[in-house]
Amino acid sequence: MVADLQDSRRVEPPFVLDDRPMLEGWLEFHRVTLLLKCEGLDDASRKARPVPTSMLSLHGLVRHMAEVERNWFTRVLLSAPATPYIWFDPGVEDSELIPLDDADWEADLAAWRAECEQSRVNAAGKDLNYAGTRRDQPVSLRWIYTHMIEEYARHNGHADLIRELVDGTVGW
Repeated sequence: MVADLQDSRRVEPPFVLDDRPMLEGWLEFHRVTLLLKCEGLDDASRKARPVPTSMLSLHGLVRHMAEVERNWFTRVLLSAPATPYIWFDPGVEDSELIPLDDADWEADLAAWRAECEQSRVNAAGKDLNYAGTRRDQPVSLRWIYTHMIEEYARHNGHADLIRELVDGTVGW
């Protein structure tokens, strides 16, 4: 059995909790999980794409999740579709994932952290039923939280596999 990642920054929400703190707690849990999967590696290891059929790397996943944070908590929640992208180019598939040759880890990590903080700010004070807009359809904050937890959980699975292939470190 694979052991849990142990870190005081990673806190699993209690089993019984109201909706808002439960959703926020799980989202923070998964944000920290992604960060932990990237820590303790050099630049080349974070940029490594050890699955030959995939464009995924740990560095690329952090960039991707910064774009996802911006998309759901700014473009959608605030109904601000013209918000600029950080790295993503709509004309280039996987443009936030590659190329990473000139990518600066510290700058990209800071951008991801800033997007996470902006997401918290954008959601603060809004009821879970508050709805932004995506493709002319209302989207509730509750749905956004649920989707973000799913998005991080899926990519944290990718990160877990990548990390194991890069240096043998396992643990979820």
